Amino acid sequence: MMNVYDITGLTAEKFQERAKDAKLLLLYPWTTYRNAFLAHVVGDESRQLVYHRVTEEDQILSSWLASMSADLQEELEGFGNKLGEALEGNDPAHWGEALAADLNDYSDTISSDLWFFADEVDRVPHDEKLQLFIDALAEKLDGRTQLVVSSRLLKYKPWYELIANGEAVVFGTERRANDAMFTIVDEPKPALEVYAMGRGYALVNGQEITNWDGALPRNLFFYFVDNPLVTRDQIFEVFWPKLNTKEATNVFHVTKRKISERITMKVNEPGSYELTQYGSGFYTPSEKVIRYYDVYEFENAIKNAMVTVEEKEEEQLFRRAIELYRGPFLQETNMSWMQERRAELRQLYSQALIGMGRLRRAEGDNEEALGFFIRSLKETPKREDIHRQVMNIYYEQDMISDAEQQYNLLSKTLDKTLGIGPSEETRKLYELILSNK
Repeated sequence: MMNVYDITGLTAEKFQERAKDAKLLLLYPWTTYRNAFLAHVVGDESRQLVYHRVTEEDQILSSWLASMSADLQEELEGFGNKLGEALEGNDPAHWGEALAADLNDYSDTISSDLWFFADEVDRVPHDEKLQLFIDALAEKLDGRTQLVVSSRLLKYKPWYELIANGEAVVFGTERRANDAMFTIVDEPKPALEVYAMGRGYALVNGQEITNWDGALPRNLFFYFVDNPLVTRDQIFEVFWPKLNTKEATNVFHVTKRKISERITMKVNEPGSYELTQYGSGFYTPSEKVIRYYDVYEFENAIKNAMVTVEEKEEEQLFRRAIELYRGPFLQETNMSWMQERRAELRQLYSQALIGMGRLRRAEGDNEEALGFFIRSLKETPKREDIHRQVMNIYYEQDMISDAEQQYNLLSKTLDKTLGIGPSEETRKLYELILSNK
């Protein structure tokens, strides 16, 4: 049975250690296991939890705060008086100070510290008003109250400065190479997050690129991200094999400029932000942006799982890879290079499922092992060794008819795709199963 640590990589003790000195905890939305972190919050018996969700009706800051104040006054006796008075004015900083005062006052009346959980905060515009409000709130919160922010989207502001100052901490990026848009560097850089498993989408500082100005810029963008070391000739061969060099060069530079424009439009800073840089005949990732790429994380997890000698680590890495595989690579587009990459990643996904199946089988959990093996066969149906694993589990559980059906499925698959029948090893297993029918 999986626990929170298996999913997040954080024990409750480690979670509390990271959170203890922060005034704000940000739950990063672009992760496959964000909700698991809620278990750390809800399960912390040392603090009382106060929860409020921003609704569709409260999509401006003052409206949300007014609704929250009214709702919490019904739940928590005496709460919200200062905020209610502050909302009579139009000063977001004063609103933040007033909410902090209400929270601090309430924590004086209870015997434990306090979590204030604000959910779906992305409904509120991330503008200057929110910046002033959050800064003032964080400044006035005392050590007994911590604000937890959960959001379906999470943007660069107003959180970055609080993280840089050590007043906020990000959860949900533990298994990544960095904290994405909140990576603290001497000179802040735009954070590019690319998710190619499934439909495929990209975000710059938490904002999705939705207008690509055509399919070509989007396709070239994903090609660059998936190929971090590539020559111009390789690009031309993939995208414009029938054009002469001059024509291909013109189209290439126009398309590349459109990609740069798409990135720059999402950055609220002056300048132009390139996806790539050129040197020594190769296009490589630009040093002007911080990157997160789910495919890289997926491949890296499987690679490390294959070489580790620790079974617990192997299991965590395989689970991480399985979580990252949200669907076939760029599944709605069918350029040749995408189809080849899709098949390659599907094989790796199947390998992760098989790895988990074998781990579960070794521990005697045949039911879970069977689930992983069957899922793997949906991706790689010609894996005869895995069909045998499934047949063996059915046989051991006295599910003879299921084992027969599995053999028949294998026979049809091999005949249809390769024009051959099952191997001698598989036929002998089948005969053994039949003999005990």
